[in-house]
Amino acid sequence: MYRILPACKHQPFKPMDNGNITHNWEENESIPNQTKWNPLEIPSKKHDFLQGMSTVCGSGHPREKHGVSHYIYTCNTSMQDKCVCNADGDWLIVPQQGKLKIITEFGKMTVEPNEFCVIQRGIRFTVNVDGQCRGFILEVFDGHFELPELGAMGANGLANPRDFEVPVAWYEDRSVNGYTVVQKHQGRLFAATQNHSPFDVVAWHGNYVPYKYNLSHFMAVNSVTYDHCDPSVFTVLTCQSNRKGTAIADFICFPPRWAVQEHTFRPPYYHRNSMSEFMGCISGKYEAKTTMDEGCYSLHNMMTPHGPDAITYKKATSQGKLVPERIAEGCMSFMFETCFELAATKWALSQKVDQDYWKRWDDLPKNFNPNQKPQ
Repeated sequence: MYRILPACKHQPFKPMDNGNITHNWEENESIPNQTKWNPLEIPSKKHDFLQGMSTVCGSGHPREKHGVSHYIYTCNTSMQDKCVCNADGDWLIVPQQGKLKIITEFGKMTVEPNEFCVIQRGIRFTVNVDGQCRGFILEVFDGHFELPELGAMGANGLANPRDFEVPVAWYEDRSVNGYTVVQKHQGRLFAATQNHSPFDVVAWHGNYVPYKYNLSHFMAVNSVTYDHCDPSVFTVLTCQSNRKGTAIADFICFPPRWAVQEHTFRPPYYHRNSMSEFMGCISGKYEAKTTMDEGCYSLHNMMTPHGPDAITYKKATSQGKLVPERIAEGCMSFMFETCFELAATKWALSQKVDQDYWKRWDDLPKNFNPNQKPQ
């Protein structure tokens, strides 16, 4: 980066209030229940992107550079003469409501619902908004996000490299009386002041740069005969672990698409998983959960059984002859999937938890017929 003043020109960092950001996974006794939250209300009190960040769940610790953290954010005002830098890991930011106008040391990005961006470890940025905003953040402490291997799919498919966008260099040579630089360091927030804008990078080159992606460009892949492909075919980005085939985190999307399988229960299978799943609905209503509306989110921890609710099951098993159909029309949902068992924070379990979520499976019928012969 070619900048007007070096980044080290600032006053010493001092601890500041962490708000609802925490990596203390021992504050609650973890339970394996399916957990769903209704949309978090956006407070009317003025608060910016950083002030509105709250940890929902996670595992591990940035000091060991091993683990993940999941957040929800709300905000209704811009960060004024303030930026943030995450020294603990990479942030993948998924807006659900409202547009984020992000200024980074590398330039500007506007990120809207149905898009996401990645801001890597150590990059300073600020967020401007025009109104009420809400969304989700996936943080990885280990490595960086990358495209998944396509295997037998070949060279093209899923999220194509050509559709990712990076900012163009932009700078301001501006003196400021008390610009605040916030740094997230080993799970704590620290603040330092300086007398100039940190966005004074006149030019840059290289490939360690923030980027964004529009989920409408995702090329979905699925079975055209029978049965389901593994859900990994919906992977947009992955952060791989040292154990092959196991991810620190996968970012997965479920876009509008065609379902054409024959002789198949088309909704997702009921399953227990060796990965933990944190899911959110950006827009519309998730195809396999009739109460999973936009803004809702859920946690199904490792080996916790889950699947379509009873209403979805009954609809799928009473269709008669299967014909090609569009599914998830007008909907976009996502999932943060990880190899870690996740602990929910005390704050999260006090916010809009759907206490009747377990009842969504209570009316599942028993259809087993030992006398039925395969056709």
